[in-house]
Amino acid sequence: MSQPENNPAGDTPDRDDPSTSAALHSPLSTLHSSSPWTVGKLLNSAARLLAERGSEFPRLDAEVLLAHSLGCRRIDLYTRHEQPASNELRDRFRALVRRRIDGCPVAYLVGRKEFFSLEFEVSPAVLIPRPESEFVVMECLRLAKEMSEPRVADIGTGSGNIAVAVAQQHPGARLTAIDLSLDALALARRNAERHGVTQRIHFLLGDLFEPIGADARFDFVLSNPPYIPEAELEQLPCGVRDHEPRLALNGGPSGYEILQRLVAGAPQHLVPGGYLIVEIGAPQEHTARDHILAYAGYQLADTLHDYSGHARVLCARWRP
Repeated sequence: MSQPENNPAGDTPDRDDPSTSAALHSPLSTLHSSSPWTVGKLLNSAARLLAERGSEFPRLDAEVLLAHSLGCRRIDLYTRHEQPASNELRDRFRALVRRRIDGCPVAYLVGRKEFFSLEFEVSPAVLIPRPESEFVVMECLRLAKEMSEPRVADIGTGSGNIAVAVAQQHPGARLTAIDLSLDALALARRNAERHGVTQRIHFLLGDLFEPIGADARFDFVLSNPPYIPEAELEQLPCGVRDHEPRLALNGGPSGYEILQRLVAGAPQHLVPGGYLIVEIGAPQEHTARDHILAYAGYQLADTLHDYSGHARVLCARWRP
């Protein structure tokens, strides 16, 4: 799972804004022009429209959506600027732009997202992987470097991005990926198959540690748990609020409920000297650290900060 404060696709204004309804028709009518259309003209017009509607990365959004409509790589657009744009292409592209204006994240529109230099299938059944979650993977790989066959549990696997990235980078790693959503697990399995690591990932359906046998022990427990306080869910940008799964967002009344359960449950499944590595919301650092330190036996390392310098990942070693 990943969290909405790190939305790399950008968010458009809330569709409840009365100006949005008009925008879905008037600006998009430029894509119906009777004058000759080329790929370059289509791209430039859509980028301007998305900018007007508040997209954080309008040019990037337009390029990704147009490349998807053409069935080509984004980089190939630059050699196809003068290519005539058929009515079929314009209709297909216009439908995607309309949905983007309505707030749907680009990753859901094209059905994929890059994470740790790997392409992952995504759908509204899972949160969109964010680059900040790569710090969970990097810390695990750093600590597992000298281990021949580290045993890793990924709690709340979602698209499987964390589990698959660890398995792909560490050829000896053996992983257990758990999620409460059957649809998410099915998608995670497909991503494991895509990257050739299915044989080293065991997928389980259930809540946190519930589906793991009582005797199961791991060198690492990894998680990017839901950490948005319940009262703040309706305040999220529409791209997150209306499209990404609430199950993967809702951290309970305080935002720490799932984290607290992870911290309490991990010792029963960590080997002595094993690690709990969790992603947190940037403002949650001090309270989250206090939750971990309240349990005797955890040895808490310094907080890891993300690409923007925000507190992002906590790593605690279990020393009973």
